[in-house]
Amino acid sequence: MRRLAPGQQEALRMRVVAALRDGMTGAEAVRVFGVSENSVRNWKARYAFGGVEGLESRRSGRKAGTARKLTPDQESALVEAVIEFEPEQLGLKGKLWTRRKVSELARALFGVHYTEEGMGKLLRRMGLSFQRPDRRAIEADPAAMAQWVQVTYPALVKRAKEEGAVILFGDQVGVRSDHLSGATWGRVGQTPTVARTGKRFSLNAMSAISTRGDMRFTVFAGRFDTAEFLAFCKRLIAGYDTKIHLVLDGHPVHRCKATRTWMAAHADAIELHYLPPYAPHLNPDELVNADLKRTLADKPIGNVDQLELAVRAFFRRVQKLPDRVRGYFQGPHTIYASTI
Repeated sequence: MRRLAPGQQEALRMRVVAALRDGMTGAEAVRVFGVSENSVRNWKARYAFGGVEGLESRRSGRKAGTARKLTPDQESALVEAVIEFEPEQLGLKGKLWTRRKVSELARALFGVHYTEEGMGKLLRRMGLSFQRPDRRAIEADPAAMAQWVQVTYPALVKRAKEEGAVILFGDQVGVRSDHLSGATWGRVGQTPTVARTGKRFSLNAMSAISTRGDMRFTVFAGRFDTAEFLAFCKRLIAGYDTKIHLVLDGHPVHRCKATRTWMAAHADAIELHYLPPYAPHLNPDELVNADLKRTLADKPIGNVDQLELAVRAFFRRVQKLPDRVRGYFQGPHTIYASTI
């Protein structure tokens, strides 16, 4: 909470209390929103004593609410609509929210008029910012994702504690010589040019991380197949003296008959668990892959040997930084895995 701006803190308090009013338990709020039990109790008490105003951030200067066009409840409802719905679902055009569209929504819902500048100030005060959205597959099942975060994963954590086991999140990634991500400064209206090799070559890697800051990885030139995956699992088993619960996506290699047969023969040492379909954002190891690609984007790489050196150097460096590994569990969609 201390890392959030006052407006963001206020918005979070209101979302938590709204969820509690809708029937969510305090323990569930701790897991879902990544806050402490003391905070939940404090906010419930503040709401019981002062209503919505009791949840507002205590700012110096003019009293909160003075000269506002919307009441605090209306502001919260407007923000919830922006967070929970796309414009086209509320009778507006498009899938992305702009200040103009939010102003139109406020006019339709509450009969108030905002300039785009005024709406921007309101949204920033309520803890929102203008940003590039995540791409999310339309096939993703919100109910399945909620089940994983609120029920399946907490049950897995409880079981792992009883067994004295470790939970790892794993994922594979392919890196190519013609991949370029990141940004650089340039003249307005003129796209900068960055020289890269015209040759195409690639490597694959797989890593696994835990909330205590552990990282294991492998780098290989061939395609990702069952042999490579099981070889990685053998290395994981050799590196731990406890049972491993490995959380993965539903890649065919992870679910094929050969993998299931091998896992059954090593059930005392390792067990696989699968994230909901089309939900890579729930895997903290996806942030490792994104971090790797950002790092490679700024590297001068001319051949496959240089690419392999750069990939291995990244993993070895991060492997020595447990705080950085734990940081991958602090993303907006992955923090659920660090708060159990």
